[in-house]
Amino acid sequence: MGRRKVEIKRIENKSSRQVTFSKRRKGLIEKARQLSILCESSIAVVAVSGSGKLYDSASGDNMSKIIDRYEIHHADELKALDLAEKIRNYLPHKELLEIVQSKLEESNVDNVSVDSLISMEEQLETALSVIRAKKTELMMEDMKSLQEREKLLIEENQILASQVTKTSLMILRANSSLHLRQNIYIKIEGV
Repeated sequence: MGRRKVEIKRIENKSSRQVTFSKRRKGLIEKARQLSILCESSIAVVAVSGSGKLYDSASGDNMSKIIDRYEIHHADELKALDLAEKIRNYLPHKELLEIVQSKLEESNVDNVSVDSLISMEEQLETALSVIRAKKTELMMEDMKSLQEREKLLIEENQILASQVTKTSLMILRANSSLHLRQNIYIKIEGV
């Protein structure tokens, strides 16, 4: 007789829900650990209970390295989210430029007062300085991100170089051991 299939729905009893969460969380972490061992992969598991308590587990590398690698490989998606944020930040500046443009189109430039032109110029200069500051900030963030990525790639390269060295040594030892056995076998047969 096999197990019966449990209907997946919210458990109403709070203590039963907590016990189930605890057991399933442990099972999930154990399965992640097994998968990590079987496939030589780095796996991170993050679970947040209903009460808001955070549980995390990482196999192989530590959690921060796994998350850093995730961020590097999903940089395009993260950049798309960042682009949406940039668009929201630039909308007020776009609106300001549209106001200036409409004022210039509405009236002939010759009919605009000097005070009005000075005010528009100051608004444009303020908008430009804000945009330049934001551009500098974004460039610094990109540079920092690239430096972090470079650091991770250097670490991965060192790990791979170490593994290559270990593998080469193992192959050399195996070859010398095999050569030694062949020599002993030849000497024994020659006797």
